[in-house]
Amino acid sequence: MRSLLSKTFSIAVASAIGLAAPSAIAAGQASADGHFHPEGKPASRFTVELRNGVKKALPFEDVRDFEENERGLIAVPPFKQIMADAGHVAWDMESYSFLLQGKDFDSINPSLQRQAILNMAYGLYEVLPGRIYQVRGFDLANITFIKGDTGWIVFDPATAAETARAALKFVNEKLGERPVVAVVYSHSHMDHFGGVHGVVDEADVRSGKVKIIAPEGFLHEAISENVFAGTAMARRGRVQYGLLLARSEHGHVDQSIGKNVANGNTGLIAPTVDITEDFQELTVDGVRMVFQNTPDTEAPASMNTWFPDWKAFWAAEVVTGTIHNIYTLRGAPVRNSLNWSKQINAAIHNFQGVEVLFASHSWPRWGNARILEVLRAQRDLYANMNNGALRLANMGVTVNEVHNVYRSPPSLQRQWAARSYHGSEAINSRAIINRFIGFWDGNPVNLEPLPQTESGRLYVEMMGGSARILAKGRELIDQGKYLHAGEILNRLVFAEPSNQAARNLLADAFEQLGYQRESPSLRNTYLNMAYELRSGMQEGVMQSSSSPDVIRAMATDQWLDFLGISVDSAKAEGMRFTINLVTPDNGEKFLIEMSNATLTNIKGFTAADADLTITLDRSELDRIMMGTSSFEALEREGKVRFAGDRRPLAQLAGTLTQFTPDFEVFPGTRNARPAPAPAKPFQVVLQPVTTFVD
Repeated sequence: MRSLLSKTFSIAVASAIGLAAPSAIAAGQASADGHFHPEGKPASRFTVELRNGVKKALPFEDVRDFEENERGLIAVPPFKQIMADAGHVAWDMESYSFLLQGKDFDSINPSLQRQAILNMAYGLYEVLPGRIYQVRGFDLANITFIKGDTGWIVFDPATAAETARAALKFVNEKLGERPVVAVVYSHSHMDHFGGVHGVVDEADVRSGKVKIIAPEGFLHEAISENVFAGTAMARRGRVQYGLLLARSEHGHVDQSIGKNVANGNTGLIAPTVDITEDFQELTVDGVRMVFQNTPDTEAPASMNTWFPDWKAFWAAEVVTGTIHNIYTLRGAPVRNSLNWSKQINAAIHNFQGVEVLFASHSWPRWGNARILEVLRAQRDLYANMNNGALRLANMGVTVNEVHNVYRSPPSLQRQWAARSYHGSEAINSRAIINRFIGFWDGNPVNLEPLPQTESGRLYVEMMGGSARILAKGRELIDQGKYLHAGEILNRLVFAEPSNQAARNLLADAFEQLGYQRESPSLRNTYLNMAYELRSGMQEGVMQSSSSPDVIRAMATDQWLDFLGISVDSAKAEGMRFTINLVTPDNGEKFLIEMSNATLTNIKGFTAADADLTITLDRSELDRIMMGTSSFEALEREGKVRFAGDRRPLAQLAGTLTQFTPDFEVFPGTRNARPAPAPAKPFQVVLQPVTTFVD
């Protein structure tokens, strides 16, 4: 690994951006030679042996990615942090400076360490002379600037207004100030649109001065994927992204498609131009573009862009520097691996003669042969995962076994473009089987599994008590059998939540598994859970997605569906009522019905005999959804009218559950803390999971 680093740009980048070993430990960070947790352990000899095996098996001598990553660097900013408008740090590249010291870290899989160094690119880069530029390292996603005849076309304005604003300012300082004439959203994940207010004024969009271009279905998908299970996704997303792990060799090192997610102000401006065709040409500010709709790949609404006059292909997040998630651990609908492969294949054959490949993450590639190598590698692995997992399923291999059986072909394993950083072959293969035939593995005992606390107690009893399990757990850990140790210690932790010795030992097993994993998502999950087992759940500043933009973009029926999810059926038992909701400013109407302890709604209908009719503008309903007002306050202002019996509204409010993303994964890990301030009854508290981007 040392020889690898000496061949790469890591030390050059460290010098260029002024990042060296920190002289003092920043708050919440680890020292260079210590662990951030007092119970933390170094890499075991088994982890070191695995690491050495990886170094021998993979082509570390291939440094083309590093050469391409460094190519076109124009300037590095003088700052290492970007501050949020609220006063905290929104973005901090300096916290990862330990990666640029030229060291091998036993606690980081060497393939992941390589990727983590590549993702330290920081500055303004020229992709195509005089036309295409990227700012990298200001957020999880790259911000791409296309030079038109009069201004900038911005592709994917990052997660937060603060990081996007900083990128635009830096570009204008280095290349000359130009107005933004259009913004392109590649797909419906927050890191590709959340910073839009940092590059354009919404008034300019409303006036038609600035276009916002997005794939068909973008607005619906940008909201819906993260609303219905948003609280659960927020909890799981914190774990997958390791947001509260210290940035160190023992903690968070990378997020595979970038360093991490910016913690600033997120927003949304609705698109003004929808791309509805499979291939649709549009000329903006003299720049000819062909948009390729790629739904049901990395996101439900997604598109690539071909620049025919420049032979340049922007692959959005369909092709980056890693194989992606077919299933993301934060939770989302399982993606279509075969369709993903077919969309890449369509790009290969429709955009022939391509000479520049760039994307919303990772680094560009140049030259037709090199680009086709990368495209084919990813095309083939998405197809191989789909076909291989289903071949095994048709041979009787189950969803709970396939990850131990499926392996991608050796020819793909040795291609860096086909390594599973953001995704994981093990997780993806299980997801593919689940997509087609579901979670059941065919064994009746797994149809209705016992609660983990009950099965844990049964296992502990049958294994002769906790002392014997602890002894066996230590024996397995001493043998490097960390998954085996986790299997039995997990049972003990659920059977005896107060058994700190069991929790600490399980944490030791998880820690080594985290060190060993190539995928940051798996690493972060193991390490985060090791921390929670040792010290309880962490707290930290989380970015908010409950912005007025996001609430305004939510369809009224999405809000009503969310209320249905929030209803506690036990509290609603015996209730029966109907409510008409009418919003004159947008011409919508809804019939809401409580029946059989279930809340349903239908758009376009009202009932003549409804118990209650509520009439208010959707713009006023936004205030209720955001928690800045209430039905009572709006009535006092004359902004809402009620006709009929008011009791159903109070009954409904009394059934609603207020969700908070601090529930336990392991029992006994939720530290005592003040209860959060209750949300107002009809408020939609969108969890910050919308900033997770996988």
